[in-house]
Amino acid sequence: MKKINIMLIAFLALSITFVSCNSDDDNTPIVVGEDDTDDDDDGTVDFVGAVYAMTNGEGQVAGNVQGPNTIIAYGRADDGSLTPIGPFATGGNGGDYDGGEGLDPLISAYALTKTDDNQNLLAVNAGSNTITSFNIADDFSLEIAGESLDTGAIGPNSIATTGAVTVNGTRGLVYVSNITRPEFLAGGEPMHQGTITGYWLLDDGSLQAIAGSTRDLPIRPSAVQFSPDGQWLIVASINSGASALGSGSEDELTVYSVGGDGTLSASSVATATSTLRNNAEGRNLPSAIGFQIVGNNYVVVTEAREFQPDGTPPAFPALQDGSVSTWQIQGDGSLTPISLDVASGENNTGRTACWLDFTADGNTFFVSNAIEAGLAAYSFDNGVVTLLDQTAAQGTGTGGADNGPDAFASTEGWIDMWISDDGQFLYQLYGLDGTIGIYRINGQSLELISEESNNLPDTNTQGIVAI
Repeated sequence: MKKINIMLIAFLALSITFVSCNSDDDNTPIVVGEDDTDDDDDGTVDFVGAVYAMTNGEGQVAGNVQGPNTIIAYGRADDGSLTPIGPFATGGNGGDYDGGEGLDPLISAYALTKTDDNQNLLAVNAGSNTITSFNIADDFSLEIAGESLDTGAIGPNSIATTGAVTVNGTRGLVYVSNITRPEFLAGGEPMHQGTITGYWLLDDGSLQAIAGSTRDLPIRPSAVQFSPDGQWLIVASINSGASALGSGSEDELTVYSVGGDGTLSASSVATATSTLRNNAEGRNLPSAIGFQIVGNNYVVVTEAREFQPDGTPPAFPALQDGSVSTWQIQGDGSLTPISLDVASGENNTGRTACWLDFTADGNTFFVSNAIEAGLAAYSFDNGVVTLLDQTAAQGTGTGGADNGPDAFASTEGWIDMWISDDGQFLYQLYGLDGTIGIYRINGQSLELISEESNNLPDTNTQGIVAI
């Protein structure tokens, strides 16, 4: 009996140790038990992918700097459902540079992104002015690689990465855009002028700053992306044409050439915009946010249409239906327009068109309209785009109501989205609800499967990635 008691005590001690090690409020992934998706009866969930969403702080607080930034990770089952597998701190703080309502606080796309080989996740810490790289483990948990690095300006808000440009000891090239430089900070969005800065992604997943890579911008950037071959880096602008912009720039897109040493051309090689100030059509200015470069170097851009035709700042009811415009990058880096200002709705049902992603076949893409909390579906054919359905998916939004500041109190605020690598599911981040909507992709239509809540703050989130 004494021997049995000793064994029992040892077992209980081991059990207590296991529980305590897995209940600490740290970055330890949650151990997932038996589940309907357990295909091999080993007591664990067999995830086929993952979804990562960024808190960008602990919800909205006063000032630009928010609380500690965290990545909420979810394992993705083959039916699209999500299981939390642990929060992972970035080592920096979140930020808010969008005036206080807690929706789209960085006014950007790709605040969180991944490498094409799914080996690394990259995040901005807008309140700390740093960027963090994570290694993605086989079980989809995250581990910080190296140290978070300074970006040299204020409010990093978008990251681009390519494996097409490397030097010895590296796996790719990374560029980050910063919202503004210190001298323009007090002027707010209409006056912001930012920067872009480059890093090498090293073999161990850490980042190394590239000397001489910073370029000052005449606009406030909203997103950066590399062309598929890594030859070009394109920057989109949210405030092009703003009357308060000291540079006077009306450039919606700015193109830089990428050198073999990771630096960019000293100045832009080309620019373009779909709509100039004081245009005859009375259209608001582009206010570009999300974009992708697909196929034969086609650039597909979402346009929120916020700044008014004379360049004055946006205000309800002056917002207009957003749109999509497309260009093709030519051999010299110039941009040839294809489809310009293709509206994402009508009669104010498609305002704030801000993010997009393509289906696996490349023939369809979806655009999220933030205030309306809906997704519009477009067809794509060699750069020519056509609106198929302005409400391919619909949540709780404002519709066409011109209800001023109340718009932000009565909408889920659909912001960033990402389609899974297998092309089967679209994951939509609700920016004012702390929820991820899960949609099955059926050709050119969407089917709501479920929603995942209770892990993200209700406000101030930014960035989502699906694998």
